[in-house]
Amino acid sequence: MSKNSVITVKALVKSVATQEGELTILNGINLDVKCGESVAILGPSGSGKSTLLGLLAALDSPSCGEITLDGEALQWMDEEGKAALRKKKVSFIFQSFMLVDTLNALENVMLPAELAGIDKAKEKAEAMLMRVGLSHRLTHFPNQLSGGEQQRVAIARAFICEPKVLFADEPTGNLDAANSQKVADMLFELNQESDTTLVLVTHDLVLANRCERQLLMDCGELTERNSLLEQDASTEISIDLQCVEAN
Repeated sequence: MSKNSVITVKALVKSVATQEGELTILNGINLDVKCGESVAILGPSGSGKSTLLGLLAALDSPSCGEITLDGEALQWMDEEGKAALRKKKVSFIFQSFMLVDTLNALENVMLPAELAGIDKAKEKAEAMLMRVGLSHRLTHFPNQLSGGEQQRVAIARAFICEPKVLFADEPTGNLDAANSQKVADMLFELNQESDTTLVLVTHDLVLANRCERQLLMDCGELTERNSLLEQDASTEISIDLQCVEAN
């Protein structure tokens, strides 16, 4: 039985005004993501990857086009409606961790559960931190944790509300190779266990190829790729230069 679509994008355009005139960041994007899929979006810096992620997550509005998230058309929703949708169905993992400095690890994980009105938030947060191997760090604050530990706290926080869709923006970008591997393993293990849809932005080809699908952002257009392992950094640099010259 085929899975239903959880994200549908049609003719999506995002343009911004600059001193040199209007700059088109995204140009006619079409995309369909099924429930439970893992999708990686790659491309050089400035190609529009994070812009697309923000639009899909209802954090920004497109210049034109349509986005449907779990059956709800974002173009007809006000900011309050989008915020309610995110709280109910969406979670995020960021490159810079985005933990609250004044809260310890347990409190950081509890926070979205409490905001969502989930019962037994403390017990669930403790279980999530145990799941990511941080049961001994419950009372530690972000500045007392390593980068890898902070990102594992962020992963626990992202999954506590059992989101329909998880958006991850360069989740291993601030980590060394060893911690990147640990964080990636944890992310994909929890994603598989929860059957959450994962949309991942990364420049890491190895991380991208752990996803079921890989998409390449090239000068504001999105292309499906069958094998990104065949591409190397020089290919991405070439794409980046072409974008700069085109602009």
